[in-house]
Amino acid sequence: MDKNISHDFQEETIEAKARWFQSLSLQERMDLLCFFTDLILSNNPKIVDQKDAKPIAGRVLVLSKTQS
Repeated sequence: MDKNISHDFQEETIEAKARWFQSLSLQERMDLLCFFTDLILSNNPKIVDQKDAKPIAGRVLVLSKTQS
């Protein structure tokens, strides 16, 4: 795995992030899942009480350009 630090915005694309995530082992992916779950629950413990969450009107929806 490449351990270099980069300040290139090209490495911030969704494709670059997907390649990084795919390079992780199953154990590393599960560790990230547990980390993010713990982070969310520590910031909002009542989130587990919410059922069938719906998007809130007025929120930003990020779209990506597809090639046609």
